Amino acid sequence: MSLLIIVFGFLIVIAGTILTVNPKVIIDFLESNKEKVWIHILAVVVRVILGICLILQSNISKFPIIVEIFGWLSLTAAILITVIGRSSFQQLMNWVITKVKPYARLGGLVSTGFGVFLIYAFI
Repeated sequence: MSLLIIVFGFLIVIAGTILTVNPKVIIDFLESNKEKVWIHILAVVVRVILGICLILQSNISKFPIIVEIFGWLSLTAAILITVIGRSSFQQLMNWVITKVKPYARLGGLVSTGFGVFLIYAFI
């Protein structure tokens, strides 16, 4: 399970790097897919899997309390994204994309940092 967290970390680093270098790639992808059912399902499933992995593996990480908190935050986000439904999820995506566009590169740096943290916490 730790390997899965490290893989998630690498994927987050890749996405964060792309967002930092060329935010248009990720933003255009999200804008063109925000109305599709699979993006909503993927948003929930990824958060559930990551959250459960982080909670169950937190005790073997270098930062158990912080990792467990991130796990619970991930599960909470998954529950909220599920409860709000598809139409509200699409509105949330529209709102986030609009508000975040000017800060996409900064968000990419933060995402990259988070991915690096996950990798470091489990190697």
